[in-house]
Amino acid sequence: MHRIPPLGALRAFEAGARHLSFTRAAAELCVTQAAISHQVRQLEDWLGVSLFERRGHALRLTAKGVAYLRELTPAFERMSEATTRLYEREQGPLRITVLPSFASCWLVPRLEGFRRLHPDIELHLTSSAELWDFLDDRFDLGIRSGLGRWTGLKAYQLADEALSPVCSPSLAKKLRSPSDLRKVRLLHDTPKDGWRRWLDGAGVDGMDAEAGPAFNDAGLVLQAAVHGHGVALGRLLLASDDLKAGRLVQPFAKVLPNDFSYWLVHPRPLTERRDVAAFRTWLLSEVKSASTDSRP
Repeated sequence: MHRIPPLGALRAFEAGARHLSFTRAAAELCVTQAAISHQVRQLEDWLGVSLFERRGHALRLTAKGVAYLRELTPAFERMSEATTRLYEREQGPLRITVLPSFASCWLVPRLEGFRRLHPDIELHLTSSAELWDFLDDRFDLGIRSGLGRWTGLKAYQLADEALSPVCSPSLAKKLRSPSDLRKVRLLHDTPKDGWRRWLDGAGVDGMDAEAGPAFNDAGLVLQAAVHGHGVALGRLLLASDDLKAGRLVQPFAKVLPNDFSYWLVHPRPLTERRDVAAFRTWLLSEVKSASTDSRP
């Protein structure tokens, strides 16, 4: 029978000892500093030895702590390598699930740039708004909208999102002030309260913001606006290419922040896999270089 302390306590000790900081260990493991301290205390009680000398906020390993760290670090590295090998595939495409609106409006037009950089990496994209929990192996990466809190996943924030009215250039000529929105059709997707909040902030009262047609996809709303069917409360990141090309204009400067951001997520063991790392590096660079600050 193996005599092994709780794995969580071992991880907390190893990270805290390696950094000589419970705060940095907490950041690495995505927990609180108090949780790290509690886990280390639990481990010391389990072992019946002191692993740290605590002098105020300073940490120092005891002799037994030094010896224990020397043994644990290679063990965790071996577990990490074993898990990575489990996820590795000798051949096959990089499988990505992407929100339909993000795929059509932003990602697909830029994929040729990735192909030129990495012609040896084949991509398989699935356009879906389905909430995938990564408990199966259908996909390697996901691009989703949310708060970035997905248990067990590594999440990289791509961009904050903001909402603002956008429309065709011909329709924009009719809009001198936000109150002129009463004269046009308002387009929206879900959730529907965005227009109401934007209009309230712009001082436009007593207007039925939900009278216009609704779409179940942000990309469809933008396409309807491009074709002059009304004014959309557009997601500016998704509208950026149409704004730059002049197919859409932003008639008013007022922007409504969105609570959700766009994120790239994947299981933590895939962090160092070559194709995952290549796509992640390319995507983060593309988002950084893409300007969404289109002027009205």
